[in-house]
Amino acid sequence: MSEHQNSEVITKEKIDKAINLLKEQKPKEREDVSDREAVRKMRRYIEKLTSDKYGYSYDEVSEMLLGLGINLSGSRIKYLIGELKKSSRQRKKAHEEDKSQLLEPTAETQGAVQTSHEADKSSENNGQGKRKSKQATQLQQ
Repeated sequence: MSEHQNSEVITKEKIDKAINLLKEQKPKEREDVSDREAVRKMRRYIEKLTSDKYGYSYDEVSEMLLGLGINLSGSRIKYLIGELKKSSRQRKKAHEEDKSQLLEPTAETQGAVQTSHEADKSSENNGQGKRKSKQATQLQQ
């Protein structure tokens, strides 16, 4: 193998400049997107047209898009909308669970507070109150 005879000397300064140039680059805008991404971007408009108010079918939406060169069947659009709804529900549920864990005391803490409260109540009541308190504690467990 022969080395490049006409190669220029690469200095550390040039490398630093090259690194800065490369770091500053933004992602290229892609011309083509997946069918999933296309439907995700059009989702609100597709859902609007297929709502009871507008009454279009997914096949009719498919025909509209076909006129623009977007070849997606009505069943594919419907499937992708369902997948998007499912994933957004899962994200929302996970977000709500995270939020509720921060706001609510743990179950063990709640049980201890409730049990001590019931013990206070049962000591004030007669034997019948103690039985109710004991039943309520057993039901919680």
